[in-house]
Amino acid sequence: MSTIERMTITLTPEIAHTVRAAVRSGEYASSSEVVREALRDWRYKRAFQEQELQGLRTKIRQGLNDVSEGDVYDFDSERIIRKGEQQSSYSGLLLRS
Repeated sequence: MSTIERMTITLTPEIAHTVRAAVRSGEYASSSEVVREALRDWRYKRAFQEQELQGLRTKIRQGLNDVSEGDVYDFDSERIIRKGEQQSSYSGLLLRS
């Protein structure tokens, strides 16, 4: 079993109320359980964000490589707007069906 380290934290009244309410409802056995779950979720979210960031960095590097190799296209904002409008219309059709 892993070692548990005791910490003291300070919460806003609103968050403290939410934690106590979760324990009172029986959803959690203790306020420590609420905080541990919140921290596990936070860690998961941060790991996901880091993966997303790495993906963006990879795309940026690829884009910079494309530019340095001369693999570029003219920027046409009107074409991009039309494409977005088409995709938006298509999404609306999917939502209505």
